[in-house]
Amino acid sequence: MSTKIYVGNLPYFVTDASLQSNFAEFGGVSSAKVMMDRETGRSKGFGFVEMASAEVAQAAISALHGMSVDGRSIVVNLARPREAGGGAGGHNAGEYTSNKRSDVGYGSGGYGGGRY
Repeated sequence: MSTKIYVGNLPYFVTDASLQSNFAEFGGVSSAKVMMDRETGRSKGFGFVEMASAEVAQAAISALHGMSVDGRSIVVNLARPREAGGGAGGHNAGEYTSNKRSDVGYGSGGYGGGRY
């Protein structure tokens, strides 16, 4: 079973390949992914590495957490599972319901109708 590791506070020049090679010295790396901004194509400064086993992952975490990379102290720890209920881009329709106060708003017809 593989173990997923969160790597944060990465310099923006770090790539998937360089992330993988840094973790590979501790054991088998299943995958390494630096998260990128969709609009700019730039790194978001964090990524995830999947290691072959929990022991190898713990060794990498112990060795790399707090290490200085290009003047930045990186954060390395076990990735937490995603929280249920959406995530980026999701919304709750309840957030966008209008309040139905009759004494405020634009009324129900024409240009303005009702009280201001």
